[in-house]
Amino acid sequence: MKYQSKQKALLILEDGSIFHGHAAGLKGTATGEVCFNTGMTGYQEIFTDPSYAGQLMLTTNAHIGNYGAHGDEIESESVKISGLICKDFNDHNSRLPQVCLCKNIL
Repeated sequence: MKYQSKQKALLILEDGSIFHGHAAGLKGTATGEVCFNTGMTGYQEIFTDPSYAGQLMLTTNAHIGNYGAHGDEIESESVKISGLICKDFNDHNSRLPQVCLCKNIL
């Protein structure tokens, strides 16, 4: 899949509710159970934690991606969530060195 930035995105729930937003990461369709995480930090662990495999993760923290991801802060070799739902996804981070920008692993 080719990486796309700022594409329009839809979240369509089983009851027919539709939410409009923007996509970050790979272009495509993702399905899964919508679940939430209330943590204010640690999103890179959430993305790569095998216990979240196949889930669409909704974060209550408004800003995601602002401090990047570092190798010793990941739980596995790849992203396990099917998708991410957040208010503000940041394309640039404030911490160096980071292994990668979050948009490159989603």
